[in-house]
Amino acid sequence: MLRSSYLNGERKEAGADEAGRGCLAGPVFAAAVILPAEFESITLNDSKQLSEKQRDKLRIQIEDEAIAWCVASVSPGEIDTINILNASFLAMHEAISGLKTKPGLLLIDGNRFTPYPDVEHKCIIRGDGIFMSIAAASVLAKTHRDEFMIKLHKEYPEYSWDQNKGYATLKHRRAILKYGRTPWHRMSFSFSEQLKLDFNG
Repeated sequence: MLRSSYLNGERKEAGADEAGRGCLAGPVFAAAVILPAEFESITLNDSKQLSEKQRDKLRIQIEDEAIAWCVASVSPGEIDTINILNASFLAMHEAISGLKTKPGLLLIDGNRFTPYPDVEHKCIIRGDGIFMSIAAASVLAKTHRDEFMIKLHKEYPEYSWDQNKGYATLKHRRAILKYGRTPWHRMSFSFSEQLKLDFNG
């Protein structure tokens, strides 16, 4: 079961997480969320452990009850320029900057982070399965990114982004081989390895 929103309760804490880091296409999204100390949810967890329906319901609750929340994204072109790790950090920074309430501490999912100016941070490995604020950020980043990719699917239906959300599924990789890459694909990613597949498999 997740802990409370706060690490120690002495100052307002924002959880931050990203979504789409391992995709072949689409932006990387990040969210920052400050939850009230009394926030309750028996469902909230790492977004990867939840169903789409659960995530969508939690998104409504989080956006309605959070003290502050913000979602930001970084484009594939920017990812190609600064690399996916730095792009993930940039998206988190932009989400934090968009919070209407300044946090006193940042809880970051993972083991690395570029310090945000004038706000202390703590990196927590698998933090989205420990702290509510990080889990809430993971839910918002995931649902907002999925929504974006579903809309983008209408423009590029060949790649089935409404189903794979830009991840390297077999169907997505086969579509790249057949139709080539779009402006939404991350050109810096190693497609040679990703596209080694057996069409008879």
